Amino acid sequence: MTDRSVIDLPAAVEGRVLFQEPLARYTTYRIGGPAAALVEPHNSTDVVRTVEFARERGVPWTVIGLGSNLLVGDRGFPGIVLRMGKAIGEIWEGGLDRSVWRVGAGFPIPLLARRTAECGWAGVHRLIGVPGTVGGGVYMNAGAHGQEFKDVVREVTLVTADGTVETRRTSDLAWRYRASGLGNVAVLEVTVEFAPEQPKRLHAEIESHLTWRKAGTPFTEACCGSVFRNPAAPVAGPHGELRTAGQLIAAAGMKGFRVGGAVVSPVHANYIVNTGAATARDVLDVIDTVRKRVVEAFDVELELEVRIVGEE
Repeated sequence: MTDRSVIDLPAAVEGRVLFQEPLARYTTYRIGGPAAALVEPHNSTDVVRTVEFARERGVPWTVIGLGSNLLVGDRGFPGIVLRMGKAIGEIWEGGLDRSVWRVGAGFPIPLLARRTAECGWAGVHRLIGVPGTVGGGVYMNAGAHGQEFKDVVREVTLVTADGTVETRRTSDLAWRYRASGLGNVAVLEVTVEFAPEQPKRLHAEIESHLTWRKAGTPFTEACCGSVFRNPAAPVAGPHGELRTAGQLIAAAGMKGFRVGGAVVSPVHANYIVNTGAATARDVLDVIDTVRKRVVEAFDVELELEVRIVGEE
């Protein structure tokens, strides 16, 4: 049954609107109950109109891209989900030497990494294995192998919670590890600036990082990517320093720990995998136990990197 608070939403936008749509279909975890409404915007105007609609009706809203770095509750999301896709994923090249690009929020990060590398631009090529969109990557300041979005972002165009379109310079943002400080907004477009580099060298780096990811992570399994942020400083372990969340979890003996269909990956301990029938509750129970064990073993409180939305 369609929630009466969102029943008029199709009249406000050009894009597709789906009611009571299971969000498991749109997350890399393959977990999650339905959204009251899922909107696939046709253009940026649709994003503005959706946010305005939500504000006027008092309906909660959130944004997703390719659904990585996301765990949706088993009861779903009691509001509107804006799913940024190809329609919000255009690219424009500019600047005197074509090093400045404007990229739509729905553009996939791996494609941006490849395309810029092919053109001889360095800055996001090491993010080749990050399975998300540019909007989500900027929002969480995604990074890999020493490279983060904050290093290349110059401006972010977004829709605020009251439906206003704003452009914020990178100096206005509260960048930190895996966070931008953007708050409750919908990213529309990002202006990035790259540095020149030999395409062959960039291609070699990309292939090296992909080889590492294939060998060192359960990249083909249903998961969200890294569940926890890395600690701010190295931690003394039984056999030397522990610098990552995965190392702490493994050293605490948690590889292979399971609740229901959710298991700490034996390949990389900072990945919790859906083995086929995991619920969000299963994943949350694994998260809670992992955190407790790491605190007991190393007196370190792991912070979540995965974004949790919806209701249990």
